Amino acid sequence: MRNLAICSLVLSATLLALGPNASAQQRAPGQTSDANPPRPGLEVPLVTPGPGWKACPHCENEAYKKEDRKKANVDKRPFNAHDLSGIWSGNPNDLEVNGMPMNVAAVPAFTPYGQKLFEANQSDSPQWNSKDPVNICDPMGWPRWMTYNFGFQFVVLPDRVLQFIEWGHTWRDIWTDGRKLPENPPIPRYLGYAVGRWEGDTFVVESNGYDDRSWLALAAAPRSGAKAPSGYPHSDEMRVEERYKRLNYGLLQLTLTITDPKVYSAPWVTTGTTTLLPNTELAEHFCVPSDSIHFNDENTIPTLPKQ
Repeated sequence: MRNLAICSLVLSATLLALGPNASAQQRAPGQTSDANPPRPGLEVPLVTPGPGWKACPHCENEAYKKEDRKKANVDKRPFNAHDLSGIWSGNPNDLEVNGMPMNVAAVPAFTPYGQKLFEANQSDSPQWNSKDPVNICDPMGWPRWMTYNFGFQFVVLPDRVLQFIEWGHTWRDIWTDGRKLPENPPIPRYLGYAVGRWEGDTFVVESNGYDDRSWLALAAAPRSGAKAPSGYPHSDEMRVEERYKRLNYGLLQLTLTITDPKVYSAPWVTTGTTTLLPNTELAEHFCVPSDSIHFNDENTIPTLPKQ
C-alpha cells in the first residue's frame, strides 16, 4: 500500500515538474489526447479502503464518475444556490482533468520587477522545471492549489466556509463572520487571509497576505525570450478575488482575478467550470519530501542531457 502511495506521489510530482504538456490535455470524453483507444471503463474494479468507504476523486476513472453523476441526477436535481457543499473536480468536457488551469494565454505583461522574478524562476534545464518549489514539497500556495488539487471540498459552517484540498491534505478558512481583510497582515501565508460574502447567488472570496515564495502556475512555453521552463511569480502584495456560482446541482463556475501591480501590468482573469463528484471522499495525499527528492535524484535528474 505504501508503494502505491509513493508511486502516486512521485508521478504527480514529475508531472508538475515537467509542466502541463506532460499531463493529460483537454480532450473528448473517452479518448486520450492523441485519439488512442478509449479510456478504461466500468470493467476496471473500483478500489476503496473497504466496505462503507468511498473512492477518492482521482481514484475513479471517467466511467465511474459519469455513473455516479447520473445516479445523483446532477443536471436536474433541485439545489440551493447558497450551498457549495460537495467534492469538486474535473470539468464538463473532461471529468478526469485535475484542477482548473490558469488562463496563461491571458497573462498580462510583466512589470520590470515581474520580469526579473520570472527570469529568476527559469529552470537550469530545458527538460524540466528544476526550480519549481513543489519539487521539494514546498506548499503550492494559492491559487495554484486550485489548478492542481486532486479534488477539493467545500464545507459550510455558520462563521466560515472550509475548503479542503486533497493534494497536500490541507484546507483554507474563508471567514464569513463579517470581518475585513487585514490591511497589513503580520505574517505572510501560503493560503493567504480570506473572507467571503454573498452577492446574490455568487459567493465572493477576497484574500491577501500571501507568501511570495509560491508560484501561480508553471510556464512551460518560452516567454520573453526564455529558453527553459519557468514559473509565474507574484509578490506579497497580491490580492485574489474568487467568484463562485453554482450553475446547477452538479456544476460550479469560478471566475478568479489576480491583482498584483508590483508584478503584472493588469489584473489576470481566469474563468472555468468544475464538476461535482458525488459518491467520492477526499483521501490523504501528502507530498513527502524524502520520497520526492529521492525520486528526482534517482529517476529524473539522471535522464537529463549533460550540459
